[in-house]
Amino acid sequence: MASFYTEGTRTASGEKFNALELTAAHPTLPFGTKLRVTNVTTGRAVTVRVNDRGPYVAGRVVDVSYSAADALGMVGRGVAKVKLDVVQ
Repeated sequence: MASFYTEGTRTASGEKFNALELTAAHPTLPFGTKLRVTNVTTGRAVTVRVNDRGPYVAGRVVDVSYSAADALGMVGRGVAKVKLDVVQ
C-alpha cells in the first residue's frame, strides 16, 4: 500500500520538501534511488526519486509526493495498492 503526503519543510535527506516534485519516502532504500511505482488497480505508473524516510503507518511500503499521487490516480482515495520496481 502507498499513501501520499503534502506537508513538510525538510526531507530526511536534507532537501526542501516540494509536493510538486516526483519524490517518495521509503524506509530503507538509499536516497536517490529511482522507483517505478505502479497502481495495480489502474495500471498507472510513475517514476519517483527516494529523498525521504517513511511511511510510518503499518502496512504501507511507500509515501509519494502529491504530484506522484496525482499521476497514479490515488489522490481521491489517499492510498493505493502498488507495485514497486527499482529503476536505478
